[in-house]
Amino acid sequence: MKSRDQETERLEQIKSGTEPWQKWGPYLSERQWGTVREDYSQDGNAWEYFSFDQARYRAYRWGEDGLAGISDVQQRLCFALALWNGQDPILKERLFGLSNPQGNHGEDVKDYYFYTDATPSHSYMKYVYKYPQQAFPYQELVDVNARRTKLDPEFELLDTGIFDKDRYFDVQVEYAKASPEDILIKITVVNRGREEALLHLLPTLWFRNTWSWSDQGVKPQLENIPVENGLISIHAQHLGLGSYYLSGIDAKEALFVENETNFEKLGAERQNASPYTKDSINRYIVEGESSAVNPAARGTKAAFHYKHQFQPGEGKTFNLRLRKDECVSRAALEGEHSSVFDTRIQEADEFYESVSPANLSPEEKKIFRQAIAGMLWTKQYYNYDVGKWFQEHGAGEHLRNSGWTHMANEDVISMPDKWEYPWYAVWDLAFHTGSLVLADPEFSKQQLLLFLSDRYQHNNGQVPAYEWNFGDVNPPVHAWATRVVYQTDKERSGAGDLDFLEKAFDGLVKNFEWWRTNKGTPDNNTYRGGFLGLDNIGVFDRSAELPTGGHLEQSDGTAWMALFTQNMIQLSLELAKHDPQYEDIAVGYFEEFLTVASEMDRLGEQNDEMWDDQDGFFYDVLRFPDGTATRLKVRSLVGLLPLCAVTVIEDATLRKLHKVKECYFSLVERKAILTQNIACPESPGYNGRRLLSILDEHKLRRVLSKMLDENEFLSPFGIRSLSKVHADSPYTFYWNDQSYTVAYLPGESDNRMFGGNSNWRGPVWFPPNVLIIRALLNYYAYFGDSFTMACPFGSDRNLYQIAGEISERLLRIFLPDKEGRRPVFGGAGKFQSDPHWKDNLLFYEYFHGDNGAGLGASHQTGWTGNVALLLHILRSVNPDDFLAEGINTINQAMASGK
Repeated sequence: MKSRDQETERLEQIKSGTEPWQKWGPYLSERQWGTVREDYSQDGNAWEYFSFDQARYRAYRWGEDGLAGISDVQQRLCFALALWNGQDPILKERLFGLSNPQGNHGEDVKDYYFYTDATPSHSYMKYVYKYPQQAFPYQELVDVNARRTKLDPEFELLDTGIFDKDRYFDVQVEYAKASPEDILIKITVVNRGREEALLHLLPTLWFRNTWSWSDQGVKPQLENIPVENGLISIHAQHLGLGSYYLSGIDAKEALFVENETNFEKLGAERQNASPYTKDSINRYIVEGESSAVNPAARGTKAAFHYKHQFQPGEGKTFNLRLRKDECVSRAALEGEHSSVFDTRIQEADEFYESVSPANLSPEEKKIFRQAIAGMLWTKQYYNYDVGKWFQEHGAGEHLRNSGWTHMANEDVISMPDKWEYPWYAVWDLAFHTGSLVLADPEFSKQQLLLFLSDRYQHNNGQVPAYEWNFGDVNPPVHAWATRVVYQTDKERSGAGDLDFLEKAFDGLVKNFEWWRTNKGTPDNNTYRGGFLGLDNIGVFDRSAELPTGGHLEQSDGTAWMALFTQNMIQLSLELAKHDPQYEDIAVGYFEEFLTVASEMDRLGEQNDEMWDDQDGFFYDVLRFPDGTATRLKVRSLVGLLPLCAVTVIEDATLRKLHKVKECYFSLVERKAILTQNIACPESPGYNGRRLLSILDEHKLRRVLSKMLDENEFLSPFGIRSLSKVHADSPYTFYWNDQSYTVAYLPGESDNRMFGGNSNWRGPVWFPPNVLIIRALLNYYAYFGDSFTMACPFGSDRNLYQIAGEISERLLRIFLPDKEGRRPVFGGAGKFQSDPHWKDNLLFYEYFHGDNGAGLGASHQTGWTGNVALLLHILRSVNPDDFLAEGINTINQAMASGK
């Protein structure tokens, strides 16, 4: 199909370096303030050191933020919107939200905005922002949330009544590229209210401030081009980036200032570098200070000023063009706008038609497209040279990230959420790539390799976790993601990218050794990786020293390592098909798997291993300083994750790799004592497959009986993070007159552990659900139709059907029910019924365990975007084909877009 070919051609041009289609994209952060990299305080309180209120006065050191914005790939030149309704105390230049200490459930963005469309080359993008016509209630949002407790819901912008009677503007921003460096911009504003309303629209162009921190290089310059025939233009000149022109039609004026800090406003004893500071356009528009902008019409920050009185229901479009080297004429701007947008939109439609499963319903297509588009929008230029930051900070080793001064972050990275989490988290990113590969395989591969590169991976093998503590420990899912991305790309292109696989494998080997050396328990082969991304799921803060002394032997930590070994086996088997040296490596990881898996149910021991045969479940083990131990009997994902550590080895692989086959069976025989309590690796299953799993059939049935019980883990909307049994029977551990309780909380947390925004005691999270679904498919590939379970009670289903049932429940979060209400929107009536709101989806961080309402970060598209991956599995894979081909059938279907 033509547009599929067009977008594929663009991606091929990016890959070959012939056309830089991704040189410009949505790389502008949505929150730069309150981040670690902008924190030069002595106490490490990033939220207080650089607040939202300071953001309009202070030039950032490491990046920029903006509203519906774009930038070049190195964020030298930025474009975004500013708005003013004549009522707000400040220009709306960036999204507003509560800092972590302000929110009763942690940080929380309050504006309403939506990523509604995007192509992977960024040839077309669309974004919608809801701007109130009354004064934005900044202080009310802060004050009311401050009064609320952890037991109360968040106080949202809709709760203030500011959208009553539809007194708001819909501001839709679209970008379409005529060529890689010729970007057409269309801003469509509609007054949704019943009364006329004024809007000041200020499309803003500015340079990231790099000159204030170094005397190297030439300061860039923006200057006015004289108006001709109603065409107004800004000329941007940058020594490294070159020359660009931003042009628009019939703007009231062009305003020029400097992207420099206003030290006087901050009360600093330092003179301003220029009278025309970063906040000067705000002072000119909002405060009426006519001398605030530069009369010479030049600077490093500039904006067109449009002012329009909108009648009720009126819509108006403002067309602009950002173009390299040549200033566009008015005729070209007006004449080419419609045709370029029409072409790019048609291409986007056809692209999504080609990559989506053919039998999706219209609602499912909407979910799929917005999930992928949201991930494409949530790329961000991330700049943080840790060594340089330490030099500038002038403080010692007590600073966070002191062990990571080798890191020079300066890349476009897939972010969890560009406002609430405008910094990468390595296990989030691994899940992002599992769905991003559907749209952009090369970007997915590049993202995985980035964190295994010398600039990111520590020389000890550790992979950085996240900005607040690079040395913390996220689950080791990079190998899992590498396998998913490699297999999907292989089926799509017809040949595996062995260069990618070999590079990734080298880094993964180093990371595996770091885990084994640093997180293994010295006296056995269990693992204790700290919180492992599951935050408050446990009895204690698992990253801190335990009140009892001693240590935890973690069910999830050990299961993660078992999964890590399985993926290393599979990756080395793939490489061994092309290079025999990897056969020995595969055998080595197989032996490692037997050792790790057997530790979860040791032979002859009753009370100090993770498997509880009476309960039929896995638990963390708390080992005391004297060597005695007890199980912490919390039924949670900690006990379900061992189920996810499963893979199957195809008989054809063993027949092809003779050395692997010989060593495989020799190991099984020599290590027979290790295999007695796990799945028996020598027993062939369907099609001669071999099963590597912590759970044998007996354990699998017992764990599934809990997981598939609607009174325990099985929610109407997926698998809960904590069993509902703890609603009536909380687990309490007593120690030295202190009690530590874990109770079922289907929604927001009621405690301040991990800053108060950790919520793993009942909600549904997509990443573990995806792992569980893929695990069930692996088990099905081995057992076939002979293994059935009740799911839910009263219905007998095979494991393929059970995986489908869980997927359907997750999908149900976003689909309209019989009354047309989407569970994701909970009780927000505006989202449920208003035609201008209800189809703009939000992919939340996690979901209420009982009613499916979206919770946490509202735009954490990355891993919740895995709903696109689930749609592929649900709608593309035939169970008969799956039994014949195994897990690769999923990748084939994903690649072909069946």
